[in-house]
Amino acid sequence: YYEGYTMQQVTFPIRVMKLLGVKNLLVSNAAGGINTSFKVGDLMIIRDHINMMPNPLIGPNDERFGTRFPDMTRAYDREFIGLVEEIAASRGISLKKGVYVGLTGPSFETPAEYAFYGRVGGDAIGMSTVPEVIVARHAGLRVFGMSVITNEGYHFADDFVNDGADVIVAANKAAAVMTVLFRELVAKI
Repeated sequence: YYEGYTMQQVTFPIRVMKLLGVKNLLVSNAAGGINTSFKVGDLMIIRDHINMMPNPLIGPNDERFGTRFPDMTRAYDREFIGLVEEIAASRGISLKKGVYVGLTGPSFETPAEYAFYGRVGGDAIGMSTVPEVIVARHAGLRVFGMSVITNEGYHFADDFVNDGADVIVAANKAAAVMTVLFRELVAKI
């Protein structure tokens, strides 16, 4: 969305997947840690989200995909979460669990914004994922989501700077572990 595409363009692939018969959607993202117990490189299972972006369902509803007002109570599938927790435990992989806050970007958040979103229940923050999840749930897809914590948004020393290059490095380091978890989840579902 922050590249200038509309929400309909951003979420179009999810609708194509639905029409192709896809039943499950696994999503991942790089996120800033709001929760002070989170460290760079941690993996967080997304148990819920806070949407601060335009809702991709605004406009006429296409009944082929879902009802006008889809329920988002359990946007992230509880069974999938349980399976990933079992997989991680069997492999000695440490996981966090929390609420992902989705913002439009394309800027990193200010210290006050990190603090605000922490106070309202956010554990991690980023610029993606939520629109795709909303459209997937509208279309009846089951969803599992995971964030790689790529920076600590609660840590603002005098010389601290959020750096996009550092985010990429942290995400790449966690990719192998996340791949194991996703591969084993796919095998179980």
